[in-house]
Amino acid sequence: MCGEDWLAVWQEAPIYDRLIGELGDVPTQVRREAERVLRELEQVMRMATPLSGQLPQQMWPQPPRQ
Repeated sequence: MCGEDWLAVWQEAPIYDRLIGELGDVPTQVRREAERVLRELEQVMRMATPLSGQLPQQMWPQPPRQ
């Protein structure tokens, strides 16, 4: 078995239901958290992009090298 057929069989297995009952649907939780982090990162990157088109590190003076 491979592809979606294998996944469907796995999801119908009693152990899968038991694991979700005990631990929650971890893959779904991870996916949602990753999507939330991605949205936050996109917001930060939009705010960090200056109107002048410079890269963020070019906006601030560099400290003198010693």
